[in-house]
Amino acid sequence: MKKTFANPYVLLSLTALFWSGNMVVGRGITDSVPPITLAFWRWTLALVLILPFALPHLRAQWPALKAAWRPVVILGILSVGGYNTFAYIALQYTTATNATMLNSFIPVATIALAFVFLGKRLSPIEGLGVVVSLLGVFTIVGKGSIDTFLGLSLNLGDLWMLLAVLTWGLYTVGLQWRPQGVHPMLLLAALTVVGVITLMPFYAFELYTGRYMSLSPTTAVALLYVAVFPSFLGYIFYNSGIAAVGPSRGALFIHLMPVFGTLLAAIFLGERPYWYHFVGIALVFTGIFLTTRKTVR
Repeated sequence: MKKTFANPYVLLSLTALFWSGNMVVGRGITDSVPPITLAFWRWTLALVLILPFALPHLRAQWPALKAAWRPVVILGILSVGGYNTFAYIALQYTTATNATMLNSFIPVATIALAFVFLGKRLSPIEGLGVVVSLLGVFTIVGKGSIDTFLGLSLNLGDLWMLLAVLTWGLYTVGLQWRPQGVHPMLLLAALTVVGVITLMPFYAFELYTGRYMSLSPTTAVALLYVAVFPSFLGYIFYNSGIAAVGPSRGALFIHLMPVFGTLLAAIFLGERPYWYHFVGIALVFTGIFLTTRKTVR
């Protein structure tokens, strides 16, 4: 069991599952929790979970963490402060279908950014895997119809989601410059502290404008979910997976989000899956197989 959960592909798949749930929850509580409030309390609660695992490493590894403060600050702003907040804002204005489609462009954006900043190229078979996987995403969000897909139009929320996609691609590539010799939990704590500090003034402004959270058992459970699974476990798994397989290959697992989103909707919302869901899921898994079947370089 321990060996299974050490597999980077298992970790990346679980990350996609947790983050799919985050999208469902984020969309479901838009009326009761403002977007920046959700991001702020999500990461504040997650920090409470992270600190007991991070603090034992602080004294010994503080010099290494301090020496790399610039990439830590940038990565914290991009990930904790940026991506999730932009995604929650996007869900205030756009449909879940459009958000899922645009979020699925993260692997493409990451591959392009990895080429620009790191000079990394995909082999022909890996490139084919990306195309096949992306075709699976288009099949799901377009409901098996090219006309439906082409009929999707951008709105304000979609533009926020595109900004979120760019931010996450930059974060994924930026993990190449994370401080070496720093325990993953200490690094996650540092990124979270940076992100929470970044969110504070925006959270204060949201309160100033009269946008408050409506606390209820439902919102409490939602906050606990996004703190524990997408934040605490999801970031640990994602960072470990990217470290093992690289940004271009690892980011491809974001394509699993429409797959898991379809399954979660069927289980929790009673939405019946259609033929195009199964075709899209098959294409996504085929693309991931093509891209990951070779030995990791």
